Amino acid sequence: MLSQNALQPQNCNCLAIRQAARHVAQFYDRELAAVGLRNTQFSILANVSRLGPATINALARRLGMDRTTLGREILPLERDGLLKVDPSPTDGRAKQVRLTKIGERRFKAALAKWSQAQAQFETKFGSGKAGELRGMLRGVVATELQSRGGRTDVGE
Repeated sequence: MLSQNALQPQNCNCLAIRQAARHVAQFYDRELAAVGLRNTQFSILANVSRLGPATINALARRLGMDRTTLGREILPLERDGLLKVDPSPTDGRAKQVRLTKIGERRFKAALAKWSQAQAQFETKFGSGKAGELRGMLRGVVATELQSRGGRTDVGE
């Protein structure tokens, strides 16, 4: 049986991570709102800009997202002309995502806002601590956590 101390909210790893993630995500969302993007949309554009056209499955793996969730996130970006989704040239069953010219311009404008947010976070939290935090969070992502359902990876 768990002790009463173990059941306290301040001892829940999941709650602490989710609260921190929401806090930081809302901050970045406020900064990116000036260019009409949310942080999730910025991450998609950044990945496609950096790595070039990719299938939805490959992009979902890079972002640590479920493929269907990514598909829903892509829809408004495609509707607004920032992304183009076409059949993959190598596999007609797969969809490939690429940045449009409009998407490139919006991404460059968003990158300036993201850079400001990044600098402000590092100033407030501390650049050394921010680097350590990113390293620890990458370690969390790399940790194999298997549920009873057997799934260990998102987007697979």
